[in-house]
Amino acid sequence: MMKVSSVIKLNFAKIRELTDAQVKALEQTAEALHTEAIQAEIMPRDTGNLQNESTFVDTSKSKRGKVSLVSNTPYARRLYFHPEYDFQKYENAFASGKWYEPWIDGVSANFCREAYKKIYKRLTGV
Repeated sequence: MMKVSSVIKLNFAKIRELTDAQVKALEQTAEALHTEAIQAEIMPRDTGNLQNESTFVDTSKSKRGKVSLVSNTPYARRLYFHPEYDFQKYENAFASGKWYEPWIDGVSANFCREAYKKIYKRLTGV
């Protein structure tokens, strides 16, 4: 009969550092998505208020693994859920309703996953 023993020592400081990096990477990923949407010129734009001042990343629940892109204008919901509107294309060439759809299930669907991986790796070196 063979006896085996082992000792496990957990590095709690490193575990906390990696956990904090997860939260920071999640927040930065949401910021990257917001920037990506602006650069894609897909949000309806007249004065720039909707995409620049009134859309922001809400990080109040990031420690629980949730961040949100919030547009807090009274007309944002109406514009988002009515892609049939005739959006002017002078400021943003690809303006339309449902502007986050390409990142949800379209061509850019893996954007957040890939951005998170890169950011987490940069923050932790893992």
